[in-house]
Amino acid sequence: MIDPIFLAEAAVNGVLLGGVLALLALGLNLIFGVIDIVWIAYVDLVMLCMYLVYFLVQVYGWPVWAGGLAAVALGAALGIAVHLLIISPILGSAPINQLLATGGLLFFLQSFATFLWTTDHRSVRLSLPSYDLGGIFLPLTRVIPFAISILALVALYLFLTRTFVGTAIRAVSQDREAMGLMGANPHRIYLVTSAVGGLMAGLAGALLIFLYSVHPFFGGQLGPLTFMICVLGGLGNMVGAFVASFIMSEIISIAGVLWSTEMGYVIAFVVFIVMIFVRPGGILARRG
Repeated sequence: MIDPIFLAEAAVNGVLLGGVLALLALGLNLIFGVIDIVWIAYVDLVMLCMYLVYFLVQVYGWPVWAGGLAAVALGAALGIAVHLLIISPILGSAPINQLLATGGLLFFLQSFATFLWTTDHRSVRLSLPSYDLGGIFLPLTRVIPFAISILALVALYLFLTRTFVGTAIRAVSQDREAMGLMGANPHRIYLVTSAVGGLMAGLAGALLIFLYSVHPFFGGQLGPLTFMICVLGGLGNMVGAFVASFIMSEIISIAGVLWSTEMGYVIAFVVFIVMIFVRPGGILARRG
């Protein structure tokens, strides 16, 4: 018999993890909603940003906040570079060519990281206290990333709703023909979207390095889960991705206590398959 306090603690940890997963899912969904290309290598960009924080903080002794800002800057730069070097030349090509191009980037990044840093797992050691709230332990190493994630998501919402560029991005994600009516430059909108998506990847990397160890194949650890969240929420649906992030994180966290972490991922995948049949357009899709 599982102690109810353990289940409550697992539910709280699921919420804390869901905030960071939402960063990943919304960044990827933003790119797909505007540019209509799924970046297969998105989480591998996160992996590079995690390595940057590790080396700056753990090896060179930078403050944590400085390493985090550097990761955010690197993520934005990587987003721009991927768009200019890979995405822009294939925008008009067949979808399979786009998937192959971003998939090829995934294998390149994994192989490059393995060549540079081997397959060793590396992590940032950060000593922060934990708080006991009625038997539920809340480590600040999880609370702080969650709080920063929520602030970042609020900032993204304000950017998309209160600025001209953000409004143009939302208009494109809902109706591509609206771009011309708004007088927006499509190439600029695409580039800004890739930069914002990369920035969110960098921020996610700066937060995840305190929750997970980084290695060249880290993308295989959270990449499939991120894509499952995006599809479950509805590709291009930002609200759906946000909701799906917490649903999946809760399933994995609670099932991990009841059975095992591996079984948690299995159950999450089963739920994903069932929901694809029940709601193929996403959990918040309108019924026809």
